[in-house]
Amino acid sequence: MHFVPLPAMMSRATFLRLAGATAAGLLLGGGTPAAAAPAMQRRPIPGSGELLPVIGLGTWQSFDAAPGSPEYARLPAVLQALFAAGGSVIDSSPMYGRSEATTGELLAAAGSRRQAFLASKVWTRGRPEGQRQIADSARLLGAGVLDLMQVHNLVDWRSQLATLREWQAAGRLRYVGVTHYHAGAYEELAAVLRDERLDFLQINYSLDEREAERRILPLAAERGLAVLINRPFGGGGLLRRLRQQQLPAWAGEIEATSWAQLLLKFVLSQPAVTCAIPGTSRPEHMADNAAAGFGPIPEAAFWHRYPELFRL
Repeated sequence: MHFVPLPAMMSRATFLRLAGATAAGLLLGGGTPAAAAPAMQRRPIPGSGELLPVIGLGTWQSFDAAPGSPEYARLPAVLQALFAAGGSVIDSSPMYGRSEATTGELLAAAGSRRQAFLASKVWTRGRPEGQRQIADSARLLGAGVLDLMQVHNLVDWRSQLATLREWQAAGRLRYVGVTHYHAGAYEELAAVLRDERLDFLQINYSLDEREAERRILPLAAERGLAVLINRPFGGGGLLRRLRQQQLPAWAGEIEATSWAQLLLKFVLSQPAVTCAIPGTSRPEHMADNAAAGFGPIPEAAFWHRYPELFRL
């Protein structure tokens, strides 16, 4: 396969114009269709075949902002950048402060709820409290039907999965899953994945947190689960460190024009991964992240041609 390197970093304005042209289906003069603009890659949810864009948005910390604050004022443009690029997945949780409320408010104000694939979590003990928390999430997000609800960090997962399955059977949510963020829990997580009927797994995976590739990601593929990746930048420290270094010349082979795009393409090179959900509160970072879903995504073996990457 021949890769053509990009000449330079795509500006946010250029990226959004390109994505907007794709969404609008612009025509050339005389009614002739324009050459097809690039589209964000999509991957299927194994259980249904529904296609999800490969880059989404996490809202931990980034959407925990008060109305009227400068931080809140930036967030509508973050969602605009996500949707303009063809993304849809937005992940939140009751433990993320007012992130669910912020997400719901902004989607309602923009009339863009139908463009979003909304995922949240239940993170409590006991069925009555879990039922209350799930209902609160649906209300705050403005979701008559939740796209995905997950048991966060396996907290009281037996009780909460029972409730989620009831909601799913009643048509109040579409997909059910579990999450974790710590490799120390992978033994318990693997047992749950083997024994339970699930649609989704959300797990941490990045260049410097690779434990999931040894056991969890292969098991998710075997069990037919869609996989959302949180912390694709290793919690942020890895990306901050790499931004002080020059992007390697070979990044052009995969059309990565920033370290964020390179790290996201690393995550997406795992075939079990459905969508990565990096968090951000800045529209220019959302546009840059989304660009990782365009152009070639290499096979996992590609990275071993550059072992220096694993020493960074």
